[in-house]
Amino acid sequence: MTEPSPTIVLIGHGMVGQRYLEALAERGVTATHRITVLCEEPRPAYDRVHLTSYFSGSTPEDLSMTPAGFMEEHGISLHLDDPAEHIDREARTVTSRSGQVFPYDVLVLATGSYPFVPPVPGKDAPGCFVYRTIEDLLAIEEYAKDKTTGAVVGGGLLGLEAAGALQGLGLASRIVEFAPRLMPVQVDEGGGAALLRTIESMGLTVHTGVGTQEVVTGEDGRVSGMRLSDGSVVATDLVVFSAGVRPRDQLARDAGLDVGERGGIAVDAHCRTSDPHVYAIGECALAVDGRVYGLVAPGYEMAETAAEDLLGREKEFTGADLSTKLKLLGVDVASFGDAHGSTPDSLDVVWSDSRSGIYKKLVVSPDGVLLGGVLVGDADAYGLLRPLTGSVPPVAPEQLVLPAGIGAPVALGPSALPDTAVICSCHNVTKKAITACSTLPEVKKCTKAGTGCGSCIKVIGQLLPAAADKGLCGCFPYTRAELYEIVRTRRLTSYEEILDGHGRPEARGGDGCEVCKPAVGSIIASLAATLGASGYVLDGEQAALQDTNDHFLANMQRNGSYSVVPRIPGGEITPDKLIVIGEVARDFGLYTKITGGQRIDLFGASVDQLPRIWARLVDAGFESGHAYGKALRTVKSCVGQTWCRYGVQDSVRMAIDLELRYRGLRAPHKLKSAVSGCARECAEAQSKDFGVIATASGWNLYVGGNGGATPRHADLLAQDLSDAELIRLIDRFLMFYIRTADRLERTSTWLERLEGGLDHLRDVVVHDSLGLCAELESLMADHVAHYRDEWAETLKDPERLRRFVSFVNAPGAPDPTVKFVPERDQVKPDLAVLTIGGSVR
Repeated sequence: MTEPSPTIVLIGHGMVGQRYLEALAERGVTATHRITVLCEEPRPAYDRVHLTSYFSGSTPEDLSMTPAGFMEEHGISLHLDDPAEHIDREARTVTSRSGQVFPYDVLVLATGSYPFVPPVPGKDAPGCFVYRTIEDLLAIEEYAKDKTTGAVVGGGLLGLEAAGALQGLGLASRIVEFAPRLMPVQVDEGGGAALLRTIESMGLTVHTGVGTQEVVTGEDGRVSGMRLSDGSVVATDLVVFSAGVRPRDQLARDAGLDVGERGGIAVDAHCRTSDPHVYAIGECALAVDGRVYGLVAPGYEMAETAAEDLLGREKEFTGADLSTKLKLLGVDVASFGDAHGSTPDSLDVVWSDSRSGIYKKLVVSPDGVLLGGVLVGDADAYGLLRPLTGSVPPVAPEQLVLPAGIGAPVALGPSALPDTAVICSCHNVTKKAITACSTLPEVKKCTKAGTGCGSCIKVIGQLLPAAADKGLCGCFPYTRAELYEIVRTRRLTSYEEILDGHGRPEARGGDGCEVCKPAVGSIIASLAATLGASGYVLDGEQAALQDTNDHFLANMQRNGSYSVVPRIPGGEITPDKLIVIGEVARDFGLYTKITGGQRIDLFGASVDQLPRIWARLVDAGFESGHAYGKALRTVKSCVGQTWCRYGVQDSVRMAIDLELRYRGLRAPHKLKSAVSGCARECAEAQSKDFGVIATASGWNLYVGGNGGATPRHADLLAQDLSDAELIRLIDRFLMFYIRTADRLERTSTWLERLEGGLDHLRDVVVHDSLGLCAELESLMADHVAHYRDEWAETLKDPERLRRFVSFVNAPGAPDPTVKFVPERDQVKPDLAVLTIGGSVR
C-alpha cells in the first residue's frame, strides 16, 4: 500500500504566503507533498505594496501575484474566503470557518498583521475605515462618492498613501500624526520637514504632534468630524485609520504557541515556532532578534528559510535590512541603514534645498564608512547608496549628495559596487547574480530581482550587458529607429507579434516591459494610417501599451483629477467658443488657465466627467488638444500682418494651417511649434521643435529648439520659403525625426546626437541625399488624410466610453483643493475673432 504524501497546510495567502509556495515549487516540494492553503480574503495573493495604484486605474487582476495556472500546475488546494479558526496541535489538524478539518504534517502560519485602531470614542461609526485590503479600498471608494472631506489618522507609509488615495477620490484631505513629523520611523527631522513642505504644497492639511481623541458623529450617527488632543475640532466626512499594524497571532495564542510580550509568534532562526511542526513567517512572526518585520523583503527571506529548513538545509533568518524606497504622493522617499545616526560618534553629511523640496543626509563613521541615510524629493541615488552601506565609498560622502555641478564632479555608477553588494533587497540578489544574466527578463526569471518593490530596476538596467548595446530595452535588441523600420516594412500592427517575432529570445512569449510597450505603441500609432491599423490609440491591444495619460485621453494632475485641453489652432477663437468654454468651466467647477501655448486649460475634472465635458466641447466644434500625448501640442503665433504694423506675413493663418496639418501626429516626444510674423519674434519660434519666422520674401524654418529644462536655440534649416516649400520641408523633417529618434528624445537632443548634425539633416530633408523624401512626404500625407479626433471618436462608441467609469477620482464634485479668485475686469473688444497671445503694436 502506498504511503500517503506528507501534508503542508499554509494559513494565509498574502505576498509572503505566495512566496513560500513558490519556494516550495522551486525546490520540488510540491511534487512530493500535498499542500493546502486557507485564505481569509475572497481573492488569491495580491501586491499590497502597490495597493494604492488601484486608485490610479489598476484593477485587482493587475495587482494579483498568483500566476495563472500556478495552483493547478503544482497540485495546490486553495480555499478562498475560508480562514482557519482553530488549531489542534495534538491531533495536528486545522479547522476552517466553513467547518472543514484539514490534517497536517507541517503547518505554516503566514497570517500577516491587522491594522491598529486607537481606542477612541466613535471609532466604529459609519464612515470609519482601515486601509489594508482591496475590500477596504472598495468600501472607501463607495462611501466617498457623495463626500467632500476626508482625514487619515497616521502619517506613516500607509497613512500618506491613504491620504493620496482620498485626495485622488476628490476629497479635501488632512493627515493627523501623533509624532512630531511625518514618517517618523523612516526619516529624521530634516527629512520630515522637507516632506511636510512638499505635501502641504499639494493641498493636503497636516497636523503633527497631536492625537485623535474622538471621532465626532452627526445626528445620523455617521462621521462628521474629529476632536484632536490640542482641543481643536476638524470637520470630515470620512476617517481612515492608518496608525500602524499589529501581528495577527491570536490563532497561535489560542493554540498555546509562544508569543512575544508585545505580540508576534516567537520563532527561531529557522522560522520554527515552539512547536517543531509549526512555522511562522512574515508579519505575524517575532524573529530571534526581537523584531516583528513589517516589510515584504524580510517576509520573503523568512519564506525561503522555512522552505529550506523543511528539506533539512542550513539557512537562518536572524534579521533583515529595513531599507525602503517609496514614491508617496508623487514624492520620492528613501531610508537605509542607520538612517537616524544612532551609531556612537557617527557624523552627518547633509544637503537640503527647501525650495525644491530635496533633502539628502548620509550618516558616516569617523573613518568614512557609510552607515545609512535619508533621501527625500530625489532618491535616484538609493539604488547605489544602499549596497554601499557598511563600506567606505570610493568618493567623498559630500560628492554622493551634492547635485551635479555643485562640487560633485565624480559620477559614481553601479559598476563601482562590489560583486557581493545586494542590489535587490526584496529577494536578496547580489550584483554578481545579476551580471550573470544578459537581460532584464532573464534577471526576473532566474533571480526574481526586480519583481518586488521595483526600486532596483534602474540599477539592474545599468548593470546588464544589454545596457551596453543599443537595444531599446531588455526585451528588444533593436533601437527604436530600427524597430520603426521593422514595423513599417513588415507592416506589423500587434505588439505581441512584434515581440514574439523580433524580441530577444528570452523575452518572446512574455509581457514586455514598461520601456518598450509605450515606445512600440507610439510607433504603431505614428504609422497607423500607412499600416491600415486603427488610428485610435485605445483600440484593442493598443490600450495596454499607452502611457498613463493616454488611458483617459487627459493629463492626470497632482491631486488625481484631470485636465481638459481643447485645441485652439494658432490661438484664434470665436466669441461663441469662448462662451462655451466658460459655461463648461462654470458648470463643472473647473479651474481655467490661459497657457503660454495660446489655449485654455480646464483643471479639476474627474474621470466620469470627461465624456460629459467633451460632449459639449465637441458639439461646439472643439477637438482634443493632445496635451496628454507624445504628439503635437500647439503652434503658437503672434497676431501677424493682419493686426501688427510690423508684420510681413500672415502668421496666424500659417500657424492654424500647420496645427491642423500635424494635429494628432504621434512622435517619440511631444512637439511644439510657433510662427512669428516678423523678425521681432513675438511668438518665440526659435525655442520650438520647429519654428517659422516671416521674412519679406517668405518664411525661414528653424528646427531643434527647446525652451524646457535644457534650453536650446533652434537652428536655421532653410530660408525665404514659399508656403508650399515650407510645409514640404516640415513634413520631411517631422517624419525623419519620428523615424530615427530614440524613445522620449526631444528634437533638440536628437539633432545634437545626429551624426553630421544640422548639415546632415539639411542634406537629407532639403537636398534628398538619401532618396527618402518622397517616402517621408507620403507618410505624412497618409497621416493627414486619415486623422480623426480621438475624443469625437470616443463619444460615438459606447464601448469606448466604458473605460470612463467613476473609480479613479469618482465623486464628481468640484475639486475642493482648488481655490477660485475673482477675475480682473477685462475689456471686451468688438472683434468677431480674438487671438490669445501675441501683441498689437
